[in-house]
Amino acid sequence: RLFMGGGDPDANPRLRAAVDKALANNMTRDTLNRAIARGVGGDEDSNMETIIYEGYGPGGTAIMIECLSDNRNRTVAEVRHAFSKCGGNLGTDGSVAYLFSKKGVISFEKGDEDTIMEAALEAGAEDVVTYDDGAIDVYTAWEEMGKVRDALEAAGLKADSAEVSMIPSTKADMDAETAPKLLRLIDMLEDCDDVQEVYHNGEISDEVAATL
Repeated sequence: RLFMGGGDPDANPRLRAAVDKALANNMTRDTLNRAIARGVGGDEDSNMETIIYEGYGPGGTAIMIECLSDNRNRTVAEVRHAFSKCGGNLGTDGSVAYLFSKKGVISFEKGDEDTIMEAALEAGAEDVVTYDDGAIDVYTAWEEMGKVRDALEAAGLKADSAEVSMIPSTKADMDAETAPKLLRLIDMLEDCDDVQEVYHNGEISDEVAATL
C-alpha cells in the first residue's frame, strides 16, 4: 500500500505530509482523493504495495529505497541494475535498516532558533538542529509529527515542510572518487518509476562538493 496506516490524514502522519505536499504542488482535491483511495486499497483495480530494498553503495554507503509497485520482479530488476551500474550491491532485508531510524522531520527555511526550540520541545519534539544557513529541522517520533506541527502552528510557527524520513545513525564520508558514483546511483534510483524515496548515509563535504 502507498499509505500505510490508513486513509485518514489526521490519524496517519505520513499521509498528512503527503497530502500537504500534493496540495502545495497544486494537485486538485479530487485527484488527491482518488490517489488516497488507490493508496489505501480503496481502488478495486489497485494491487500496489510498498516494498523496501536495502543495499550498499559506493564508499560503503548504506542505502534504503522505498518503492510503490504492482510488479516486484520489474522493480527489483530496475533497482539491482542501478546498484550494479554504480559499484553498489543490493542487500538482503535488514542489511542496513538497523542503521536508520524512522523520524518525523519538520523543516523551517529560517526562523528564530530559541522560539522554535522552546515551542518544539514543549510539544514533544526529540531534537532541534540549526544549520549554518539559518535553516532549522525539528525531529520527532514519526507518530508524533502531526501533533508537534499542529502545536508549532498554534504558536504562530508555520513550517516550510514536514515529512516522515529515515534518518541515518552514522555517516559515510565520500571523497572525490566515491561522491560522483553515489550521486549517479541516487539519480538512477530516483529515475525508476516505482521508486518513491531514496535514503542514504553518504556525507559529501563542501570541499569535495566543490570538485564535482
